[in-house]
Amino acid sequence: MIIKVLLTVIFLVVMVGVGIYSRKQASSVEGFVLGGRAVGPWLTAFAFGTSYFSAVVFVGYAGQFGWKYGLSSAWIGIGNAVIGSLLAWIILGRRTKLMTQHIESRTMPDFFGTRFGDQGLRVAASIIAFVFLIPYTAGVYSGISRLFEMGFEIPYEYCVVIMSILTAVYVIIGGYKATAMNDFIQGIIMLFGIVAVIIAVLNAQGGLTTAVEKLAQLPSDADPAVNGGFASWFGPDPWGLLGVVILTSLGTMGLPQMVGKFYSITDESAIKRGTIISTIFAFIVAGGCYFLGGFGRLYEPVINEATGKIAFDSIVPAMLVTLPNILIALVVLLVLSASMSTLASLVLTSSSTMTLDLIYRDKKSLPGEVEEGTIDDIVAEKIERRKVVVMRVLIVFFIVISLLIALNPPTFIAQLMGISWGALAGAFLAPFMLGLYWRGVTPVSVWACFIWGVGLTVINMLAGNPINPINCGAIAMLGGFPVVWLVSLFSKKMPAADVARMFECYKNK
Repeated sequence: MIIKVLLTVIFLVVMVGVGIYSRKQASSVEGFVLGGRAVGPWLTAFAFGTSYFSAVVFVGYAGQFGWKYGLSSAWIGIGNAVIGSLLAWIILGRRTKLMTQHIESRTMPDFFGTRFGDQGLRVAASIIAFVFLIPYTAGVYSGISRLFEMGFEIPYEYCVVIMSILTAVYVIIGGYKATAMNDFIQGIIMLFGIVAVIIAVLNAQGGLTTAVEKLAQLPSDADPAVNGGFASWFGPDPWGLLGVVILTSLGTMGLPQMVGKFYSITDESAIKRGTIISTIFAFIVAGGCYFLGGFGRLYEPVINEATGKIAFDSIVPAMLVTLPNILIALVVLLVLSASMSTLASLVLTSSSTMTLDLIYRDKKSLPGEVEEGTIDDIVAEKIERRKVVVMRVLIVFFIVISLLIALNPPTFIAQLMGISWGALAGAFLAPFMLGLYWRGVTPVSVWACFIWGVGLTVINMLAGNPINPINCGAIAMLGGFPVVWLVSLFSKKMPAADVARMFECYKNK
């Protein structure tokens, strides 16, 4: 216990120290939200990866989908690396950086409002982002607290409160730069931690070959007379597995906290290096998490006394509780690292969106247009400082709301994340991606996609989830593309000159 406490205290002191070190760069809006748009490839790549993979993946998804699909759940991690990291950087990286800098966009809602010339879109997108980032944040709190409860035997409620306070401290002090620097440190811990934990768990089962043989002897849930499904290439339910791959991989391209990483990177050469670094990171961390979860059925499941069903969020902790203390300490740091980085990204994204897109919604001009009237530098500086103060206050507000949900979570971690990702990426993915490439996207089509993504997710939730939230999220994401395309064909186009000015940024390096 002394080792676990000591390592955790050192880790937390370093996180807060980085926040204090970065405080000078967080005095302006550009510095607080985007790190001055001068964050290098290593910090950006690790910030992208650590924001992607949190306790939701390690505890919730790895446990639930490892139990459901066995070793084939490793395909989810591979999909996360290829689609969620490699393709996300290739498709979005350069174009997002250039256009958002060209039109002076600081947030995803800001992009929608300026790119499509409709400030109503900016307001709607900021509300959607704020509302649906809350269940995701609550899921992260829940996941990290269950590991702390296992490792330190501290009541769940205390763990949730402590984590929320510590996350708020270093984000409020240091802003995005502190978050990115901490993400790099946390990413290193995650890389070493997941490898060490996999080796330890497999050794406890007699090695990789023996563990796979044990899985192959387990009967399928659908047909108890058939063995081997959990050790097969595509598992007992390939189509269900595909839905999870789509949700967890494609969704990153439509989430504000993920896309925002491309806003802040330094230049195009950094994007190329960041693509490689981020993909390798995802292969190791995501692939390792789901591969580890695939062996969950070799352990005695924990039954929820209230429902009589398997407590999926307790599967991974049950796998790890028998490890040596030093490895449990490493696991706690691993999940703490993954979760605090994701939490920092979520609260920063939410607070900046509410501040810049709702409370201080500045009138914006397109590139090449002359602004009407100016304000002196002293007044401008005061307004900038006021915005940063409001963002810091909203960080606390956002964390408190998420904390209340986490203290009484309505469902499994995986379902919380499915609802959040489905609504956000279902609404934002198609119009954002197509808006970077296709000049023909219309404002009406963006409204239609917002209604589609949020409407489908909410109706499904209110109806008692007749469609599994995971599959519903995947449908919402993929369905957004035909919605935007078809509505754009039959709705009023934007002025060609305005669109041309926005796309000028792609001509120069």
